Amino acid sequence: MRKVMFILPAVALSVLASAGVAQAEQAPGCSSTVQIGSTGHVKKGSTIIASVKQFKGCGKNWAYTYVWDSYANQPGGFSSSAAMVVNGDRDFDSNVNGRNKQHVWSKGTNSLSDCTRAYGEVWGDGNVYWGQTDKRC
Repeated sequence: MRKVMFILPAVALSVLASAGVAQAEQAPGCSSTVQIGSTGHVKKGSTIIASVKQFKGCGKNWAYTYVWDSYANQPGGFSSSAAMVVNGDRDFDSNVNGRNKQHVWSKGTNSLSDCTRAYGEVWGDGNVYWGQTDKRC
């Protein structure tokens, strides 16, 4: 009976680890980022295909999009992007696109004193799916 008790937690952990949850949370060139606000989601219908997060660090705000394995592993490839929304307007200068990249970071914006959201997109099957985080002021 003891073997079963040790095996079940290990199985549960491996299932959670493979569920497509974002792991990389360090902006390029800034090792001291911390997530602010809640995690947003990109959905295809009712299925979550990516996570969107907002971070602050190194005097900037950053958007981060992580495409879940369940979508990234489908045939045909995909593209993804991450951008900041500053005071209600998408900051296209912060936008970064990635082809078949599960982890995409925006460029950092000097917007710590503004109202911001992180915005993420995923496309690859003829449709564009998007999501964003809550607004942080």
